[in-house]
Amino acid sequence: MAQKILKHKVGLEHHGIRNVKQSFWNLSTPELYEHIIRNQEGHLSHLGPVVVTTGEHTGRSPNDRFIVQEPSSQENVWWGKVNEPFAMDKFDSLYERVLAYLQGKNVYVQDCMAGSDPKYQLHIRVITEYAWQSLFARNMFIQIKDRLKLENHSPAFTIIGVPNFKAVPKIDGTNSETFIIIDFSKQLILIGGTHYAGEIKKSIFSVLNYLLPHRHKVLSMHCSANMGEDNDTAIFFGLSGTGKTTLSTDPHRKLIGDDEHGWSQEGVFNFEGGCYAKAIRLNPKAEPDIHECTRRFGTILENVVMDPTTRRLDLDDASLTENTRAAYPLTHIAHTVEDRRGGHPKNVIMLTCDAYGIMPPVAKLTPEQAMYHFISGYTAKVAGTERGMSREPTAVFSTCFGAPFMVLHPSVYANLLGQRIADHHVHCWLVNTGWTGGPYGVGERMSIAHTRAMINAILDGKLSSVETRPDPIFGIHVPTSCPDVPAEVLNPRNTWKNPKAYDEKARELAAQFVENFKEYESAVSREILEGGPRLPNGKKASIKKIK
Repeated sequence: MAQKILKHKVGLEHHGIRNVKQSFWNLSTPELYEHIIRNQEGHLSHLGPVVVTTGEHTGRSPNDRFIVQEPSSQENVWWGKVNEPFAMDKFDSLYERVLAYLQGKNVYVQDCMAGSDPKYQLHIRVITEYAWQSLFARNMFIQIKDRLKLENHSPAFTIIGVPNFKAVPKIDGTNSETFIIIDFSKQLILIGGTHYAGEIKKSIFSVLNYLLPHRHKVLSMHCSANMGEDNDTAIFFGLSGTGKTTLSTDPHRKLIGDDEHGWSQEGVFNFEGGCYAKAIRLNPKAEPDIHECTRRFGTILENVVMDPTTRRLDLDDASLTENTRAAYPLTHIAHTVEDRRGGHPKNVIMLTCDAYGIMPPVAKLTPEQAMYHFISGYTAKVAGTERGMSREPTAVFSTCFGAPFMVLHPSVYANLLGQRIADHHVHCWLVNTGWTGGPYGVGERMSIAHTRAMINAILDGKLSSVETRPDPIFGIHVPTSCPDVPAEVLNPRNTWKNPKAYDEKARELAAQFVENFKEYESAVSREILEGGPRLPNGKKASIKKIK
């Protein structure tokens, strides 16, 4: 069936794209399925998901991400290893080469939005050379249902994705053949040399992390969020692999979103229209809702191994990558908040995947401790989420639990979080979803059943009145009991065979916290700095240049 031709107020020529073979605008999911199969971009699997492979890139390429250094934003960007500057003339030259590359090729266009709160919505356009990446954009962002609005859609930001175009570093000024470059003045993102669709999603997240705090004083957060029967909202901070999606997708609570949110004066709102969940070793009993989404029409499965004859999936097979992914619309989840918005959170939960096995499985934080741990962002990167990572978890400090996507200085996000916590009397918690009984290779991963029990106790208010004891090194307040969790599990030192070895490793980790935080000492208050761990000599971190 031929596509109905619509007139578009803002056409491809607005982006400099001309002489394409054919352009396909805002195709529906079934239409995109037909193109994916016809183009041999992917395969139909048992029960309906489409399976694709992303080749060399099975995770993000943080070393290939840049921001164009231009007058309108250069004084606001937190320049450094995360936000590496890119020259304006180099971007213009690369853009021209991308436009030349697209001539004579088919392109797929999805017009959509990011931000479920109409007051802060960003109208976006995603232009790709693959139908499956157009479906990814359709799943992950907020669809525009009204055909008239689609015809008159005027994007505030545009992504042009050309996976098969490879940069030439000596000519283009990139670090490799891969590039993810954001230009705030042109309101344009160029992505090339990688088929990994997560770059599309995270690029828009980076844009919102710049625009919302800077222009609207809205806190942008790398977190999931859900809502209880009493409309009590909870948010879960954490890097990929720490459990944001798993723990927020709860059959007893409604999901607002699994990864990216804003916190305005009115409350919390999702940036996205879909979920991008890790699929490796999904357990149908522990994660029933997410597992069911791997068996639904409209879901895209990245790098999931499939039997070529029966078309049945093997979610346990990590031969392509540990970072297998399922991208599906939020409507695939049975229990969701329809408008993707919630009130001010009652609880803020910071998820850390501690590869050392030191941090307690759950602890209550004072507001100052919450700020300290938010700025620190201690966790472990899980295998496969970034290019070049080993199969073992790597302990890192990722400020704001999302450093790779934070465009402004961390203090901007931290100050907004502190204001929101104080204004709304929020309870703050640290939950370790990593190792217990020893570090990676010795101990074992925290039981998801125990973690869920702790989360339930937090959200039900049962942990708020439980007696706590301060951790002797980190100072955080560890509950002495928790429903459905053995008492010995709550004290990590008790789970180690050699308590002295625990003490030594805990002091090492405390020293890492202090060393990492030196970068932020001059931008935080004395109270926040006092919320950190004690050094091996029993003293708090030194206080220098406190404002």
